[in-house]
Amino acid sequence: MTAPRILAFAGSARRDSFNKKLAAAAAAMARDAGAEVTVVDFAELPMPLYNQDLETEEGMPANAQKFKDLLLQHQGLIVACPEYNSSITPLLKNAIDWGSRGRADNEPPLAAYRGKVAALLSASPGKLGGLRGLVHVRSILQNIGVMVIPPQLAVSEAYQAFAEDGSLADDGTRARLEKIVHELVDTTRRLHG
Repeated sequence: MTAPRILAFAGSARRDSFNKKLAAAAAAMARDAGAEVTVVDFAELPMPLYNQDLETEEGMPANAQKFKDLLLQHQGLIVACPEYNSSITPLLKNAIDWGSRGRADNEPPLAAYRGKVAALLSASPGKLGGLRGLVHVRSILQNIGVMVIPPQLAVSEAYQAFAEDGSLADDGTRARLEKIVHELVDTTRRLHG
């Protein structure tokens, strides 16, 4: 069996983002579980706000195309989702929207998403850990053809959740994340192996 290819990213561009740390921790676990993992940092891949006029007049922006190409090259997704006002961040929604755009070469609709497997994670300073936003992300991804595995992780009080090296400080939280990551890797391997 070939190693499943997993793309990991957080819906934040903030330098010290808790969700970037969570995505990185999950990516390391996925590598340990036998997956090939690519981590994307949206701070290094800025995309303009989706605008169909812009797309029509200038084509897909280069960074949006890079992100879409990465989606097409991977079979699974690790998505760490900050929660803004009980919902998805504009940055994450914008990236998802650019990735959903088709090409003129008879590409099937939503080709970058259909058949992918995703695990959802969140980290927040609040008591709910970003849980409310995950509901919206799950709905969006499922509606565009992504199979989102049922277990998810919401890390509350994230300001004290990570050790100096970026790993999760709590053994129980780390074990829950590892279980989710293993399910993602195993499911992706079974569906795409």
